[in-house]
Amino acid sequence: MTTENTSLDPRFSKVLFTHEQIDEAAQRIGKQIDAEYQNSDQVPVMVIVLKGAVMWAGDVMRHIKSDVEQDFINVSSYHGGTASTGEIKLVTPLTVDIKNRDVLIIEDIVDTGLSLAFLKRLFVSEMGAKSARVITMLDKKAVRKADVEVEFAGFEIEDEFVVGYGLDYKEIWRNIPFVGVINPEVI
Repeated sequence: MTTENTSLDPRFSKVLFTHEQIDEAAQRIGKQIDAEYQNSDQVPVMVIVLKGAVMWAGDVMRHIKSDVEQDFINVSSYHGGTASTGEIKLVTPLTVDIKNRDVLIIEDIVDTGLSLAFLKRLFVSEMGAKSARVITMLDKKAVRKADVEVEFAGFEIEDEFVVGYGLDYKEIWRNIPFVGVINPEVI
C-alpha cells in the first residue's frame, strides 16, 4: 500500500493503490479464476455491478484466459451520499439466464455487504444460480453489517472514504486512474 503525497491534487489526502498495483491484483485474481474454471463443464457468468466495477472488471477479464460470459446489473444503496443507506434498490436487472450456472459477481468495493447479500440471495434463491461468488477490488471488512463471503479480493482497506478507479463521489471522480482517500475538506 502506498501513501504517496497528492499535493498536486487537493481532492485526496493520499493514494492507496496505483493503477499498476490494481493491475497486479487483477492479474492475480485472473489466474485464480482460470485455475478454478478452466476445466468447468459450464461457462461462468461474470455479473458486473454498475457503475463502479466497470474499470476493475475490464482489468480482471483481460487476465482471464478461460471462457466467461458477462452481464451487468445495477443496484444502489448510497443514493448520492458517502455512506450506505442500507436500502438496496435493483436499478437494472440481468439479461441472461443464470439458472444452474456459476455466477461471479464483480464489485468495486464491498463494505457493509448489504448489496452483496441482496445479490447473492437474488441470484441463488430467486434466480436459481448454482453458486454466487464475489470478486472485489476493495474489501472494507471494518464496516461489514451482513455476513457475506468475499472469495477474491484485490485489497483489504480500512474504514476510509475512497474514490477513483470506478469509485465515485456523487457520480464524479470514477475516471481517476488510482484509488485515493478523499480529502474531507473537499466534500
